[in-house]
Amino acid sequence: MRYSFYPGCSMEGAAVPYLKSFEAVTKALGIGIEEIHDWNCCGATVASGVVGHYPAQVMTARNLALAEQKGLDIIVPCSSCYMNLAITNKKFIEDDHFQLMANEALGVAGLRYNGTLKVRQMIEWIINDIGLDRIKSMVKRPLTGLRVAGYVGCQTPRVFPWTFDDPEQPVFFDKIIEALGATPVKFPLKARCCGSSHSITKPEITIDAGYKLIKSALEDGGQLMVTPCPMCQLNLDAYQGMIKKGYQLDISIPVLFITQLMSIAFDLPPDTWALKYNIVSPFDTLSKYGIKP
Repeated sequence: MRYSFYPGCSMEGAAVPYLKSFEAVTKALGIGIEEIHDWNCCGATVASGVVGHYPAQVMTARNLALAEQKGLDIIVPCSSCYMNLAITNKKFIEDDHFQLMANEALGVAGLRYNGTLKVRQMIEWIINDIGLDRIKSMVKRPLTGLRVAGYVGCQTPRVFPWTFDDPEQPVFFDKIIEALGATPVKFPLKARCCGSSHSITKPEITIDAGYKLIKSALEDGGQLMVTPCPMCQLNLDAYQGMIKKGYQLDISIPVLFITQLMSIAFDLPPDTWALKYNIVSPFDTLSKYGIKP
């Protein structure tokens, strides 16, 4: 299997451990990925808020047009990037007027998009294309006894609700955690918002949201959180010190990307775990599995 790969801005910035572990995991699974050449920002929330939805969607469409030249469906790990690429792709297929206007803009750069590709969210792709049996077969370091809170976040299951899971209480993430040998905790807030980019302008919103999420993860004995979303990981990892201080929490909980946990369970080389980038250290939690700094 071969796919185009859209990393997005986060995976080359704050979410470097996501990029490193994702590339290692796909290679171990024998999946060919080709990074879209000369990709640009997906438009994200800042771009759409500043320049409007149409220009932001044309920015997104440029990535689709570049990927279409290879003819490979696109894998998108980042939740926000997936949302923007998938919605724009859907508009190309369903809205003739939008397709005409967007292609007119793309034509200035000699590009055109015909709507022939599928945009795949990484977790859905793992479940439906790779399969849980394949994931289980790759596990060389079973994470038996590790209680993991699978934090899906608010975007991934809601871009196209009911496409592949319940948007309010998704279970697909828990199935991957189980396939790695770990135990998913109940975690009823698994699809709740982390505060998103409020962390920039109103950090108190992010701190309050983060406290509720961490408290929920710990209530059923969670020892570790994993997520597929760069913003969720950043907010819960980077702001955890402020969350603990503001709410008198005396327990820390490491927050990893799901591909970091997969890389560990697959027993891939330690540099692919990329754990040195995590602010809340996971080494004490993972020490009984032979994980050392």
